[in-house]
Amino acid sequence: MEGDEAPDESLMLRGEENVAVRIKLEREARSWSTNAVSDQLNEAGYEINPSAVWRIENHKRRVNLDEAIGFAELFGISLENLVGPPRLAAHGRAMELIEDIRRRYREMRLANRAAAEARDALDAYLAEHPDLREEADVLVSNAIAEDIMASIPPPGLLQKAAPTQPEADHPDAGSDC
Repeated sequence: MEGDEAPDESLMLRGEENVAVRIKLEREARSWSTNAVSDQLNEAGYEINPSAVWRIENHKRRVNLDEAIGFAELFGISLENLVGPPRLAAHGRAMELIEDIRRRYREMRLANRAAAEARDALDAYLAEHPDLREEADVLVSNAIAEDIMASIPPPGLLQKAAPTQPEADHPDAGSDC
């Protein structure tokens, strides 16, 4: 059946495998040896030898959390990005954009939660002061409508520009207006 197909293997998150592939991709993209990676990690306080870097890249050794943090810092990427699908990892810009979407979605959820809490607080206050409800409801509705209207582009920006007519064919051609 169509709905029972397995998801694309390259898109699945398998942290250990993804990290190993990503470390190798990042190291090779910088033309660094396993010694260079080891030296830089050791300088940053993450003790690891070149052999361990090689074993991690070749799926012969697991990465511990401290090491993963060190690799992410060394390569200038987030830990989330480090464990992402390797096929996307080869396209750093795609991973940046995906992370941006995830971050903004979290921000939106937090903002929605804060708005709901503010609404609940106003509702509780208005339950104690029912004489203010109508005026408060109008004020809140108007503020929300203003925000919505401010986010809508002017009508002309949404329409496709009409093809321009050549000067000779233009209806006002030749007029001195």
